[in-house]
Amino acid sequence: MAEIRRVIVEADGGSRGNPGRAAYGALVKDADTGRVLAEDGTAIGVASNNVAEYRGLIAGLTMAAEVAPDADIEVRMDSKLVVEQMSGNWKIKHPDMRPLAMEANRLATRRRGATTYTWVPREQNKHADRLANEALDGIRSGVTRHSGDEADSAVEVAESPAYRGWSPPGGPVTTLVLVRHGATALTAEKRFSGGLGSSNPGLTDEGRAQVREVADWLSPIGEAVDVVVTSPVRRTRESAEILAEHLGVGLVEEPGFAEMEFGTWDGMTFAEVRDQRPDEIEAWLGSLDAAPDGGESFREVEKRVLDALSRILEGHAGKTVVVVGHVTPIKVIVASAVDAPLSSLFRMELSTASVSVVSFFGDPGSDGIRGSMRLYNAQPPGAGQMLDPQRW
Repeated sequence: MAEIRRVIVEADGGSRGNPGRAAYGALVKDADTGRVLAEDGTAIGVASNNVAEYRGLIAGLTMAAEVAPDADIEVRMDSKLVVEQMSGNWKIKHPDMRPLAMEANRLATRRRGATTYTWVPREQNKHADRLANEALDGIRSGVTRHSGDEADSAVEVAESPAYRGWSPPGGPVTTLVLVRHGATALTAEKRFSGGLGSSNPGLTDEGRAQVREVADWLSPIGEAVDVVVTSPVRRTRESAEILAEHLGVGLVEEPGFAEMEFGTWDGMTFAEVRDQRPDEIEAWLGSLDAAPDGGESFREVEKRVLDALSRILEGHAGKTVVVVGHVTPIKVIVASAVDAPLSSLFRMELSTASVSVVSFFGDPGSDGIRGSMRLYNAQPPGAGQMLDPQRW
């Protein structure tokens, strides 16, 4: 395939309420052929129009770095504010805009190719606007990479025979930002560490630093967060207190999100359990109904976690909620969102102080509610991953 030397990024964002339910749309296309290389339409919870527009710009620059890392970029947007601020002609006075502009500038300047900004009339930015509206309507979410044969957007996908008959459920969109607690002495040594019936260790200095880093990373979405919900276990409670204070929101406990109880295995490594209790761990790995001596089975944990999830979706419908939890409960929620079997938990990795995001569409308790995974096991830039906490 010939090297792509120039690309065009088209980006837009919108809010139904300003601030209100918001989403962005962005696409990258080959400037010489006009072929669309990648596109993204993603809802971001409650935000203003300007925040959504900046999120669209960041999404477009991120995709450009992935599909054409050395190409020159021309950004085209119908937002005079974003174009003039990114061109250096207007000052950035609003505190919500500054971190977004800094992130966009970082993406633009870390590459070899040049980046320029062009204002275009709204009529010439219809594609990006359509992607944003598709995200708001619940018919698309996330990045689509194109090889040249794919449908141009979710509109074309929706018109295909495989898609007919499905329509996004009505009702609110409830987004959960799932944060695993920071490191403890036991997690650092990879030892089993259960819920309320365990030794209940607190965070280490490293763990507190990890959570503060997550709190800084999530701060741009603070306005959208309704509440921080935490497991009552010490390490999650300590993590949640840091996040709630930083985001300026309330904190509530949900016992159903406590970690799995490991009984007599608590404090042991996997190798120690395998050597000392081989029959128990073989049964545990072979059946979702098996439990450690004095502990819980995966089926038991699944039931209480999903019961807790139902309470959160009903009590905070249409809101964005930060949930501070543990490995097993977070995996259960993710598996539920993507309609995966419980056995999929064995195939998921989840780091300390990682962020995963899932959304649920529809009225809580109805048969029509559907889940969508937006982000999984992401970490702040300082932890080695340059990921965007608002791309959901």
